[in-house]
Amino acid sequence: MSTFRKTIHVEAPLRAVYNQWTQFETFPLFMDGVERVVQVDDRTLDWTASIAGQSRSWRARITEQLPDRVIAWEAIEGARNAGSVHFQPVSADVTMVDLELEIEPHGPIEAVGDVLGLVRKQVEGDLERFKTFIEARGQETGAWRGAVGGATVVTPRKPS
Repeated sequence: MSTFRKTIHVEAPLRAVYNQWTQFETFPLFMDGVERVVQVDDRTLDWTASIAGQSRSWRARITEQLPDRVIAWEAIEGARNAGSVHFQPVSADVTMVDLELEIEPHGPIEAVGDVLGLVRKQVEGDLERFKTFIEARGQETGAWRGAVGGATVVTPRKPS
């Protein structure tokens, strides 16, 4: 597996940045090659992406999610990958986003792309497009404030 790590600073409050990241179905708006993300339940996501010109699908499970701190996942079917994204306030209006991604290239075309640094460039570009997306909007498109720890999901309470 290849591991990539990238950190960026987003000019938006921590809560807005984290909330936007929880809106997985919007990822095709700023992630190059991601064709579709379907959130099956609070922990499960179905992904479809074009990788090296080939359509690939996988199912990922969120393994850890703490509001305003971290979201971690691993593929449980299909293309093998895992990762985490950490969020940290730099100031009231700037948030550090630290993404770590592990990908196992599938086949010779993806392996060559990995060696040439194409995956790293795509990950960096995706983070930059996320930054532009949330900064241009000025607010998140939605939010999920629940927590995940292993198989446990704590759903946020609705205000009474």
